[in-house]
Amino acid sequence: MTWLDHLLTAFYTAKWQVTPDQAIYWREIVGNAFGLGSALFGLRRSAWAWPVGIVGNLLLFTVFVGQAIGNDQGTPLYGQAARQVFFLITSVYGWWRWQRNRRTGHGAAVVPHWAGPRQRLVFIPAALLAVAACFFAFRAIGAGFPVPWWYHLADSWIFVGSMLATFAMARGWVEFWLCWIAVDLVGVPELLHFGYYPSAVLYAVYAVFVVWGFVVWLRISRTARPHGSEDPVPVPA
Repeated sequence: MTWLDHLLTAFYTAKWQVTPDQAIYWREIVGNAFGLGSALFGLRRSAWAWPVGIVGNLLLFTVFVGQAIGNDQGTPLYGQAARQVFFLITSVYGWWRWQRNRRTGHGAAVVPHWAGPRQRLVFIPAALLAVAACFFAFRAIGAGFPVPWWYHLADSWIFVGSMLATFAMARGWVEFWLCWIAVDLVGVPELLHFGYYPSAVLYAVYAVFVVWGFVVWLRISRTARPHGSEDPVPVPA
């Protein structure tokens, strides 16, 4: 093995022994730190939100697959792991879109605005159908692990809600902050229940930044104008 192999192996197996019976992989802590950094860049509407988030996604994927790849931390959270894959795909799209906005002379990487009625008529029913489909899919995939039915339902919403929030962020929709609030309300209890404590703490911290980010983007959306228009972006009553 080369020195790089040894370094990667050491990082992959490194743990923080919190108690004699409880250890936390440093990958989970570092991955969540990158996730928080991505949220802060997103709040500032900086395109750096996307590459920083990608690093965190890669690390957290290796954490949430849990025992499925030999981690001794706990039950695999397939919804949590699967959404990291989607984050990678959406982050490439969001990075491209925000950089394109800057190059085309719009100044800001994104102009916060609400999704239109037609867009809501599409993504709300699609999200409900996706949650139902993921529930049965995750239940089948995780049949070998004895977990209650609500675990699969919670994991399905976390997966779908995170997908919707990330896509909405790339589009500049103010709703993406509301999606994250709904994800956090489910994600924190689930992570605490299954012992992913650093991620649970970060989700709780996210909630504070999410509320702050929603207020900031809402304020901007009331005065910002869509690209190529002189009219303010409409804000729902």
